[in-house]
Amino acid sequence: MQRSMHRLWMGLCIAMCMTPSAAASTINTLERLSDTGTLRVGYSNTAPFSYKDAEGNVLGYSIELCQRVAEQLRQQLNLPRLDIEYVFTTPSNRVQLLNSADVDIECNASTNNAERRRSAEFSLSHFFVSVRFVSLKENHFYTLQDLAGRSVSVARGTVNVGQINQANREQRLNLSVVPVETLQEAFDLVTEGRVAAFAMDDILLSTMIAESSDPTVYALSEEAVTAEEPLGLMMRQGDSSFVEQVNQALRTLYERGEMLELYERWFQQPLPGKGITLNVPMSDTLVQYFMNPQG
Repeated sequence: MQRSMHRLWMGLCIAMCMTPSAAASTINTLERLSDTGTLRVGYSNTAPFSYKDAEGNVLGYSIELCQRVAEQLRQQLNLPRLDIEYVFTTPSNRVQLLNSADVDIECNASTNNAERRRSAEFSLSHFFVSVRFVSLKENHFYTLQDLAGRSVSVARGTVNVGQINQANREQRLNLSVVPVETLQEAFDLVTEGRVAAFAMDDILLSTMIAESSDPTVYALSEEAVTAEEPLGLMMRQGDSSFVEQVNQALRTLYERGEMLELYERWFQQPLPGKGITLNVPMSDTLVQYFMNPQG
């Protein structure tokens, strides 16, 4: 009896100590795709990467890229069809949804850095960003030192939380960091004058400014908070065979030269359902990466 109780106790301890990524590693996505014929794709409200239009269609640069990846996966797995089920995610729940298998791949704008790789796997990159901050133009905040002693909003679950805290410590800025649930909430705090600035990826801030009721009242910081970093499609840890197949699909797309046309549609032409055009040319970094993808 005592030995049985000991074994039961040890089993409970092992189960309790398992990390989410360790539990997720038992999920074989490729097998599940073959069984169900459905790929679960995470998206968010982050134009131009992923968003939903007025008719309820999920659109975006990352979404179209994942649609093409899905077709490549269908061919690689020799499936008659591979449907896509879209699942809305937030910065704070996306890793949890990956680990629970509610989402197979997040097709959005997630930064691939050392901090994030502790909890998720990443595909080859599809964009590069720097972190900047947005503020009201009338306040003339252009550098981090201009924000000293003031408040900055960030979205929970983003790497920007750690990045702005690091800058705060290293430059002794005495910032008050205000975490909120969504990017829009963080932006609205700036609009309402409740914080001095909102720190986020520069391309996303540019899009939010363009979408606002009066873009002329906002200013994007001249100083970058971080160096340029890659964005990738995010997948759960421990599912290396799926990651490998996704990267094989991306390499095929990159080698075919399809990315220039795809990029132009989302960054240099009017965004469907938005009524804005970003006019952001492809960076030299991204051009070179598509020619020689690493990772």
